[in-house]
Amino acid sequence: MPEKLTKKQKQIVDFISTFLRENSYSPSYREIMIGVGLSSVSAVAEHIENLVAKGVLRKIPGAARSLEVTIDIYPETVTLFAKAINSSESEEDIQTLLRAAAILGLDPDSIQRQS
Repeated sequence: MPEKLTKKQKQIVDFISTFLRENSYSPSYREIMIGVGLSSVSAVAEHIENLVAKGVLRKIPGAARSLEVTIDIYPETVTLFAKAINSSESEEDIQTLLRAAAILGLDPDSIQRQS
């Protein structure tokens, strides 16, 4: 697990993860700037460099839209979903939890493996 992320770093990683899931490519620095409310592209670049140094993001130097989230920053969320699924008594509840996990971008297989 990487060192603790700042609130803004976590917000940036969340934005990138959501953008990747919805678009199948990573956001531009300008899109990140707008999405998380930063005042300049250089501020985004600094945060990205820090996240790469922490091992949370990976990028291909010189390539546009090459950001990739390298770790699951929410392992406790997967564990919580697995516990909720294991304690559910109805198939309807389990399917609702799995749909909610998918909306959050969690891998259903990782939840099942936690079971």
